[in-house]
Amino acid sequence: MTRASNTWGGSVTLSKEGLPGWLDPVVRAVETVEPLQLSRFLPPADGAGRQSAVLILFGEGERGPELLLMERASSLRSHAGQPAFPGGALDPEDGDPAAEGPLRCALRESEEETGLDPAGVQLFGMLPKLYIPVSGFVVAPVLGWWREPSPVGVVDPNETARVFTVPVADLTDPANRAMAIHPLGHKGPAFLVESALVWGFTAGLIDRLLHHAGWERPWDQDRLVPLDLRS
Repeated sequence: MTRASNTWGGSVTLSKEGLPGWLDPVVRAVETVEPLQLSRFLPPADGAGRQSAVLILFGEGERGPELLLMERASSLRSHAGQPAFPGGALDPEDGDPAAEGPLRCALRESEEETGLDPAGVQLFGMLPKLYIPVSGFVVAPVLGWWREPSPVGVVDPNETARVFTVPVADLTDPANRAMAIHPLGHKGPAFLVESALVWGFTAGLIDRLLHHAGWERPWDQDRLVPLDLRS
C-alpha cells in the first residue's frame, strides 16, 4: 500500500482490498506483465522524456464492466482529436515521479478533464512506464476501480471534446476490432466503439490489457482501417 497527500487535502492510496472479483484477472496482469509485453517503446535509458500519467478507470455500468475514456480537443498540440484515457504531464505539486507522483497526476488530470470526483476512485495498480515517441511523453498507466461513480463530462472544451464510457464487452467484441493504418504505414490495434475510432497508444494499452487479462476474443487482424489525420 502506498499513501501520500494529494492536492485535494486527502490521500492517495494504492490498494487491492475489496475489489470486485471480475477485476482479479486485471490485478494479476498488473502484477506479472513485463514492459516489452505492453509495448516496444520504452522510456529512454538517458532519462529523457516528459513524465506523465493516465488513469485506466474500470467502472461497472448497465452492461457490466466498462472503461472511462475522453476525446481530446481538436485544437490541442499533442494527439489532437484522439480518444484517450484521462491524463497528462506531472506537475511539481504531484511529487516524486518515481513514487507517488503518477498516482496524484492521474487523479488530478482526470478531475480537470472529466470532472471525475477522485474521492470515489480506488487506485489498485500501475503498469510499467511506456514511451510515446511522437510526443516525447513517458507515461505511467495507473489503474483504478470506480468504487463510487460520480457525474463526468466536458470541463474545459479547449482540452476535452467528449467524455464517455465503453463497456468491456464492446471492446472484446470481434466486430468492433480492427488494425488502424497510419498514413506513414504504421499499423496497430484499433476499436470502433461509441461512435469513435480508438487507436494509437490508448488502443495499444487496451489491447494488451484484454490479452493479458485473458479477456481477448479471436478477431480479424487483417481487417484494416485507414487513419485520416488531415482534420
